[in-house]
Amino acid sequence: MKQADIFMAFFRVGMLGFGGGPSAIPLVQKEVVEKYHWMDSEEFGDVLALANAMPGPIATKMAGYIGFRVGGLWGMVNGLFALMIPTIVFMIVLLNVLNSYKDKPWVKGMAAAVVPVVAVMLLTMTWDFFKKSTKSALGWTWSLVFVLVSLVLMEVVHVHPAIIIFALLLGALVKGSSPFKGEAQKGKMKT
Repeated sequence: MKQADIFMAFFRVGMLGFGGGPSAIPLVQKEVVEKYHWMDSEEFGDVLALANAMPGPIATKMAGYIGFRVGGLWGMVNGLFALMIPTIVFMIVLLNVLNSYKDKPWVKGMAAAVVPVVAVMLLTMTWDFFKKSTKSALGWTWSLVFVLVSLVLMEVVHVHPAIIIFALLLGALVKGSSPFKGEAQKGKMKT
């Protein structure tokens, strides 16, 4: 039964994840965290951060890891297979059809209509992660600082997000303990 659940979860992601990895992330979260409860939001955020720091397509890394975690080696193969099959079939069929009609207004409209939906999905997931980070040991102040610094580094300085994630993970590893414990304890004492 678990293998069937892994297959269906990642098959749905493969079917509905229009636009690549970033648009598939909220779908993976919905399946893994909300529907099947294989991990909580915090664990999902950790998996997402690590997957972003490694090379390759993010959706396949997540399908492989989550499939392995839930169903072992066969779960990994199953998750990867389920995620990739819809993409392969759609690429072959739809690209041939769309290429024939690429100049038609309805095809251009269809492609343009998907962009705002994906943007809303990503914004919703981002807000959810931000709310969770503010409730962690970081608190509102440090969460906002990290968001603003990351935004400046990525958009102004053009630092790749994986480098920022890797630097933060390395910093946490070297530090060994959270520098934000005092702020979290202050917040707990107030409540």
